[in-house]
Amino acid sequence: MVKKREIPSVREFFRSGPIFPWLLLTAVTVLFMVILYPTLMKAKHAYEAGDIADADIKAPRDFFIEDHESTEAKRRQAVEGVRTVYDHGLSLAIHLNRLAREAFSKCRQVFETDREVLWIDPNAERETDLPTFSEEESLHEQLMKLKVDFVEMIGISISDGAYSILEKEKFSKEIEDLIVRILAEILNNGVVSNKEFLLKETDRGITLRNLGSGTEKRVRNLKQFYGLDQAKTMVRIVGQPLLKDLDYNLRNLIVDLVQQMIQPNITLNRSETKARRKKAGREIKPILYKIKAGEMLLREGERVTKVQRLKLEALQAQSHEEKHVATGIGAALIVFCLLITTYMLHLNLRSDFQRNRNINLLFIASVLIVFFFLARLSIPLGGALTSNAPLSLTPASIYFGIPMASAAMTLCLFMGIDIALAFAIVISAGTAVILKNRFDLFLYFFLNCTMAAFWMQSCRERNVFIKAGLKIGLLNVVLVTAIDVYTADFAGLKIFWDWAFAFFGGIGAGIVTAGIAPLVEMAYGYTTDIKLLELANLDRPILRRLMLEAPGTYHHSVIVGSLVEAAAAEIGANPLLGKVCGYYHDIGKINKPLYFIENQRHGKNKHDKLAPSMSKRILIAHVKDGVEIAVKNRLGQNIVDTIQQSHGTSLITYFYERAKQQMGDDAINPDDFRYPGPKPQTREAGLVMLADIVEAASRTLENPTPARIQGLVQNLINKVFSDGQLDECELTLKDLHNIAKSIIKILTGIHHHRVEYPEKSVSGNGKEKNGRPDRQQAKQHKSITESDSRSGSSRLKRLGLS
Repeated sequence: MVKKREIPSVREFFRSGPIFPWLLLTAVTVLFMVILYPTLMKAKHAYEAGDIADADIKAPRDFFIEDHESTEAKRRQAVEGVRTVYDHGLSLAIHLNRLAREAFSKCRQVFETDREVLWIDPNAERETDLPTFSEEESLHEQLMKLKVDFVEMIGISISDGAYSILEKEKFSKEIEDLIVRILAEILNNGVVSNKEFLLKETDRGITLRNLGSGTEKRVRNLKQFYGLDQAKTMVRIVGQPLLKDLDYNLRNLIVDLVQQMIQPNITLNRSETKARRKKAGREIKPILYKIKAGEMLLREGERVTKVQRLKLEALQAQSHEEKHVATGIGAALIVFCLLITTYMLHLNLRSDFQRNRNINLLFIASVLIVFFFLARLSIPLGGALTSNAPLSLTPASIYFGIPMASAAMTLCLFMGIDIALAFAIVISAGTAVILKNRFDLFLYFFLNCTMAAFWMQSCRERNVFIKAGLKIGLLNVVLVTAIDVYTADFAGLKIFWDWAFAFFGGIGAGIVTAGIAPLVEMAYGYTTDIKLLELANLDRPILRRLMLEAPGTYHHSVIVGSLVEAAAAEIGANPLLGKVCGYYHDIGKINKPLYFIENQRHGKNKHDKLAPSMSKRILIAHVKDGVEIAVKNRLGQNIVDTIQQSHGTSLITYFYERAKQQMGDDAINPDDFRYPGPKPQTREAGLVMLADIVEAASRTLENPTPARIQGLVQNLINKVFSDGQLDECELTLKDLHNIAKSIIKILTGIHHHRVEYPEKSVSGNGKEKNGRPDRQQAKQHKSITESDSRSGSSRLKRLGLS
């Protein structure tokens, strides 16, 4: 339950949280300072070793200089002084001895136990460590059964012949004691796997750590430890006085068993050694030398040495670090003020921007940060390209090729030319600051960003990006020429390099914009005119499905799109956006097409058997269904919003009146029969609402003469206006007049009279001409027309008249 509450709250914070713009503004300012700061860290005295000093340089105050070579030498000495750590596992001898004794003891029990006790009934419930033997099995067979366990316990392989010798000796306690004694003496001395590597530490010794107790000691005599091969050789030497009285075969068997059981118990601990050496290196403090105030660091005409260069670098780092920080903060504050000013003058008063304010601000901030970072990357890139390039190629030529115009093109494409022009100043100023406060670059980027936005304001085809890029490239060439002539910096081939980078910078801006536009559409849910043209294609799968499953709704939507397009052109709205919104505003009816009268056939109305409250729910549900379908098909946020707003909070009059007839006027709350809204927030959404209502009502006119169409349009628009459905969109009375005039013109053309052919008879009731006998909503619109003509004729009665 907690997660379900947290997710919407976080999403709501990003979409409409009042604090989010301030957090975003702070983030942009801080990131700009981070991007800018490395460019400020340029030494004042940029001498290299071997250069000739052009002035005397004295220490203005006391400061310290680090002797890096001495510090590193001392650090290496400390690291090399750390002894290698080896772990000594004394418990290994105890463990191996225990296993050997248990193995011999288990085999001796065969000889020490009565045979009747050894036989165990397989059906008995008593458990024992010994295997089950039958009475007929010989002593040898019983011992051979124990061989596998014996081998597993001591952890070595043993041949049948060797095992037979042990069997002959009855696994005596004496043999067991000899094995344990020799093995313990060898392991207690210490066995290492690679003695040659160990002996390399002879000079400084090693740190031997007891794994059992955790204690450690320094060992310098490393020859005392056995290598693995040496330990096996020592088995025979150590065992010679102990085994001299035994049989030759038995003596060799004991030696062989001990040699196989020997394992290294002194191992190198690489990780601990590395950690100790690293810690020793970190503990070494830098070796500093104090330079007194007034001390001469460099004399004029003197060749700069390596030591003098270190002194100059230390002086610069300690003397001007605070100044660099202050400069970075000041530049960030300038950008901060620019952003606030731009927001207050160009964004705060625009209602269309404020509807999705946080998303729009996040998009603008992303564009600024990305292109500021791009300008920052051009500095090291310019240095790398010009280091081994011809003398006429300079970093300034590289800067002319930065596609900063792409930022303005992107903003214009999604936000409009007004916002793009406003932020062209911010982009140009920030880029000029990053590129070392060059005023000529500020003018260069400001002019090409401004013109880039101008050439992108009517982008409905992909080739517009390339055309705009070509124009920007040519403009850049002119601007670069003017800058070079003004600064008198066009010697040699430099101007040709400037022209080349400037021209390709314009081409690159068009290519970059074309590449990131689809990414922005997907990331922020924006809809460009290019995408709208794609959505306006009536062959798109969702529209074809609407045509096949809800043909009446499809036909209605196409006409609504045409009405909205014409009306939008009259009032200066976006005709393309309006048309596409008209096409998709009723796609939610796909889920239940037969519950809407335009899709019903044979005069059967499914609402006749439903209560008005249920019918109301079905009608309202098509808005929610339409939003889900639009989101699933990635139609864009503008279309999703229009689907939600196309019905506003209007009253479902037919079912409201029907409910009043069934339950009485006082028992019904009209708010229960209204769409959930919100009301139209944009002019395009308001146009869709008006066109939807008018187009549906025009189908109910039995004799759609121009006068009747005009009256119907006037009364319906007047009713929507009086109901307050257009209060939140920017439609003025003049706009409503032009909308009505446009709609009347189109509907008159659609419903114009045709010449009646002699062979076709028309019935008097008009059903044959209409072809739609089931017209329950005709009464609704007829009543609207009659009531509005009486009550609202005094208001807006000249709506739509020339």
